[in-house]
Amino acid sequence: MRRPGLHRQHGKPGGGGGGAKGIYVKLAISVVVLLICTFSLFFSDTIGGNRGSLEPSEINAEELWESAKSGGWRPSSAPRSDWPPPPKETNGYLRVRCNGGLNQQRSAICNAVLAARIMNATLVLPELDANSFWHDNSGFQGIYDVEHFVQTLKYDVRIVESIPEIRKNGKTKKIKAHQIRPPRDAPISWYTTVALKKMQEHGAIYLTPFSHRLAEEIDNSEYQRLRCRVNYHALRFKPNIMKLSESIVDKLRAQGHFMSIHLRFEMDMLAFAGCFDIFNPEEQSILKKYRKENFAEKRLVYKERRAIGKCPLTPEEVGLVLRAMGFDNSTRIYLAAGELFGGERFMKPFRDLFPRLENHSSVDSSEELATNTRGLLGSAVDYMVCLLSDIFMPTYDGPSNFANNLLGHRLYYGFRTTIRPDRKGLAPVFIDRENGRTAGFEQAVRRVMLKTNFGGPHKRVPPESFYTNSWPECFCQVSPKNPADKCPPDNIMETLDRQLENEVSTDLEASAETNSTRRTEKPEKGSDLVWTLLSCGGYLVAVWTIL
Repeated sequence: MRRPGLHRQHGKPGGGGGGAKGIYVKLAISVVVLLICTFSLFFSDTIGGNRGSLEPSEINAEELWESAKSGGWRPSSAPRSDWPPPPKETNGYLRVRCNGGLNQQRSAICNAVLAARIMNATLVLPELDANSFWHDNSGFQGIYDVEHFVQTLKYDVRIVESIPEIRKNGKTKKIKAHQIRPPRDAPISWYTTVALKKMQEHGAIYLTPFSHRLAEEIDNSEYQRLRCRVNYHALRFKPNIMKLSESIVDKLRAQGHFMSIHLRFEMDMLAFAGCFDIFNPEEQSILKKYRKENFAEKRLVYKERRAIGKCPLTPEEVGLVLRAMGFDNSTRIYLAAGELFGGERFMKPFRDLFPRLENHSSVDSSEELATNTRGLLGSAVDYMVCLLSDIFMPTYDGPSNFANNLLGHRLYYGFRTTIRPDRKGLAPVFIDRENGRTAGFEQAVRRVMLKTNFGGPHKRVPPESFYTNSWPECFCQVSPKNPADKCPPDNIMETLDRQLENEVSTDLEASAETNSTRRTEKPEKGSDLVWTLLSCGGYLVAVWTIL
């Protein structure tokens, strides 16, 4: 009796040997394909940092409460090559006005520090254009710890709170900064030519606006690490904000794990995305009017936009994704969001799926937050709670600076779990459900979500931002295959301190030679200064270790 599937094919030329030969060829091809698939899965799991190659039905929600696999990587933004301290003589002063929201400003501050380093300029404490966006005049000093910012970056740039007055011919004179509008995503060469020339001519320049005014992709790892030092170490919120954030996190965690969601279903983002059709005529009119007043004219078709993943997920869609992944109605969720467009009509389906919803106002009813819930303070608290949450889920991480910065910070903070819905991949799944084709819905959602990264190290691919993913520049390995990925020595801070100490000693000696009447006081002051620098260096090590 012949075995099924091995019957000789009749009616084809080539004789009996051709059939056996064809079978061997097919078997060989199958083996090759199997080997390729196995290698691809192994390679994807190793580089992507996901939690293994699982079948769609095998997502384990409990595992997602733990951080993603690191693959032996750890955060490190300390210099790995010669990094001299900023010289005493600079080319002038750099002022910048950081426009946009809190997190757009945060990226601009990182760029400002890097620009100052590139031009050998003294950075004036960045200005935050809070009034136009938040109607909040807190400014840098009202949100960030200024002393910590200056001390942390002392190895990188000189920072002053304002441009000092100068004395010339016996008169006190103010330096007026020359105003320049820098090009968007300007290359380093623009700063070392156009900007530097104007700085040397006028003594100071004022770059405004300063959002996205320095190219993100720079072929200099030390410059990229400086951005990380600013973003993840120097920019620390003021003690009152940190204390308030920690209090909210403690209250949320007192009942177990909690997840934070940036529910970006707000008027400005919906108008920007051009996603109108799910709203009633009155709401559509409001969105179209907002778009006309704030964005460039563009032909937008809702079905087309949704199909390519350009529409924010609705609150109900967010809930359905989480349910499909195995999270039940006992999951505690912190919502970081402004005023949701469409109100309770859109929130009710989400609330029915996940009733344990909180925000900073419901967890902490203090007067400090109540009076500034939608200003810089409220945004800063939301940022910290989302950073410290067990899981973070952005529902629209396209042009959202809040979500993008948090994704990058959580990656740097220890590969903390993130759930990033693939809106393009999910669109046909949700469309089928809306058209009544519900069979296999949850399995289809899981299949899409398993192709995403849950917070592990992964290659940065455009249009992903450096601020969203600073791997590998700001990460290192103790035993790397590539020498460029080797962690810096444990005494790197001592080296930087020594370099800065030598720079200061040189300045003191030069000053002593020109002022002999105070020469005897120098050794004592020098000793005090060395002690302070060493103390600050130790503090910086502690900060870098903790974060």
